[in-house]
Amino acid sequence: MMAEDIDMHSSEPNNLDWIRVTSTDGFSYIVRRKIANVSGTMRSMIDESSSFAEAVTRTCHINERGVIVEKMLEYMAFKSYYQDAGPKDDIPVQEYMERLPPEIVLELLLAADYQEV
Repeated sequence: MMAEDIDMHSSEPNNLDWIRVTSTDGFSYIVRRKIANVSGTMRSMIDESSSFAEAVTRTCHINERGVIVEKMLEYMAFKSYYQDAGPKDDIPVQEYMERLPPEIVLELLLAADYQEV
């Protein structure tokens, strides 16, 4: 096994595990555990020490439309990537904001609040 290979059947959780996030309208997204852990709600759902079904199946069902889940996951990936950036680093926040359709902003804000992002 090469050093960069990932054992998907390992019972030991790590930040390289893949988590499936599904929406109410049938869309499914695969993200790293590190990105899913940005959300406090998802972190609790996939915690291996919990008895939640999501922890066993590594699947989080989000009660939102696919476009909302997609943009929320995009923000979580953005936040995870830049979390260690220094105060003088240039973080392209405006670039992310330009990709948000104005008609979903309120719904996205409510979903992010519920997910503790």
